[in-house]
Amino acid sequence: MSGAWEFWIDRGGTFTDIVAQDPGGTIHTHKLLSVNPERYADAAVQGIREVMGVTGDFPPGSIRAVKMGTTVATNALLERKGERVLLMITQGFRDLLLIGYQTRPRLFDLHIKRPDLLYEDVAELHERLDASGQVVTPLDEARARADLQAGFDRGIRAVAIAGLHAYLNPAHEARVAEIAHEIGYTQISTSHEVSRLAKLVGRGDTTVVDAYLSPILRRYVDLVAGALDLGTACETLLFMQSSGGLTEARRFQGKDAILSGPAGGIVGMVHTGEAAGFDALIGFDMGGTSTDVSHYHGSFERSFETEVAGVRMRAPMMDIHTVAAGGGSICTFRDGRFQVGPESAGADPGPACYRRGGPLTVTDCNVMLGKLSPDHFPHVFGPNADQPLDADVVRAKFADLAKQVAQETKEAPRTPEDMATGFLRIAIDNMANAIKKISVQRGHDVTRYTLQCFGGAGGQHACGVADALGMRRVLVHPYAGVLSAYGMGLAPITAMREAQIDLPLTQYDETLSLRKTLIAEAMAEVSAQGGTTPTARIELHLRYDGSHQTLPVPSDAPDAKSAFEAAHKQRYGFTSPARDLLIEMISIEAMGAIGKPAPLTPQQGDGAPKAHTEMYADATWQDVPIH
Repeated sequence: MSGAWEFWIDRGGTFTDIVAQDPGGTIHTHKLLSVNPERYADAAVQGIREVMGVTGDFPPGSIRAVKMGTTVATNALLERKGERVLLMITQGFRDLLLIGYQTRPRLFDLHIKRPDLLYEDVAELHERLDASGQVVTPLDEARARADLQAGFDRGIRAVAIAGLHAYLNPAHEARVAEIAHEIGYTQISTSHEVSRLAKLVGRGDTTVVDAYLSPILRRYVDLVAGALDLGTACETLLFMQSSGGLTEARRFQGKDAILSGPAGGIVGMVHTGEAAGFDALIGFDMGGTSTDVSHYHGSFERSFETEVAGVRMRAPMMDIHTVAAGGGSICTFRDGRFQVGPESAGADPGPACYRRGGPLTVTDCNVMLGKLSPDHFPHVFGPNADQPLDADVVRAKFADLAKQVAQETKEAPRTPEDMATGFLRIAIDNMANAIKKISVQRGHDVTRYTLQCFGGAGGQHACGVADALGMRRVLVHPYAGVLSAYGMGLAPITAMREAQIDLPLTQYDETLSLRKTLIAEAMAEVSAQGGTTPTARIELHLRYDGSHQTLPVPSDAPDAKSAFEAAHKQRYGFTSPARDLLIEMISIEAMGAIGKPAPLTPQQGDGAPKAHTEMYADATWQDVPIH
């Protein structure tokens, strides 16, 4: 299929971004609304059709590969629209995931509402293992079968199985899974396969998430595969995992899909940043619904224990901090103050300027101030998707809001420009504070970094965010508006394995056999998916004896102890040389190239302005160039 197309797609909350490489090697970019039910069922497939100019079936052999990230699983988790799940957990722990860690993140809230549980019902497994994985109480198979049958009879088709200490001995979980398969469950998630690590709360939650989201994901994957005629018109369909690597569509699981799109952005940020000569980067990815910020200095930062939408997960994910401040974040005056977000106008109806009757948003602030010119924005609005942004309705809505504020505060009316400027200042502060969380609060001097700006709305706010942080350099790639999609084309096939160790660092050599086994498994998985020249790297997760928090250290560091203490000093401001170091876990990442990688030829603009426009800044309208 050398004469075929390749597509790299990021299906975001507001826009779907598409980067395509045609048979001749030329790059094409395209962007369309993620939700537009009047025109198409799926934005990714529609975008491929529009780029290729195909209206009917795709010609055989016309697409070499589609590599994509999707928010389908994320949205299902946020909106609690996943599959009905039965949780099977060791006897005596039926309420464990409800109780969790008993943290109180909002101690002073007068009304605290627990996040909804993902599982519909829970049944106890009459079995028990001790802390070394030995059987204390054998599994009562008849009782397990009866409970599974009862759930099946109520219409539940997904089961999450989590046994105490099953990460050491999976025999009981495996047998329950066999019974569930015999009964007819279509989604069976076991904790020893989903997250083979200690701590039943995180492991159990991750297993429930996998059972809850995988069927939703499977239906979407099947929809895309069917529309692309996978195997005939399209050779390969790959999806981006939260850990930053691609995997075959049939291997894509719910637990690995939460940060599917943003992970592609980090891959694109790092590869394009390093190609431009910068290896200390702050990622600033501002889309329509939210802003994702990330830190990079020589290696990808991953989190192995994360909380998303009130759900704990123990699975490798890119370390991304997200705030509800995107181009579609709604601007309101409530409780006597200006507020931006967390609600978003989304793709439908979208911001007020999108001609769908939407509310005022951050995007509308930029239209109001001339920072976003309707003449230079795609004309994709209106009933026929051919009209520009509507600046008139934006000015009218800001004028109405100014009157409302004046009536409630008994102050002199503000101008629409002042209103928009105030909302933008709030949004920029929110984004700057998010960057501080992943940089300054972890001991990094953010002023020495380059702000790598991408996402559809990033360019409108990058300078404001950089000023708020004291940063002096902003990098804007030619594909910044679609960099998350471009990152899909730069990412390798990856497979990850984690193992609980709990040994002193001095006994690291005793893990050689385990390490060889995990590396062989991960490398085989990459090779089976077509990954070429696979390589593997090992990371040690170390902590002081008696402490809880681990820090990752590369296993090939000349001195793991010194590397850990340097990281600890930077993060926490002290070290404890007299305390023993423990290896809590090791993580293995295998990587292999896939297909034809995206080109990374550096591009340099000529510096000449393309046009001029009027922009409101420093309390006055000014003539400014557009680059």
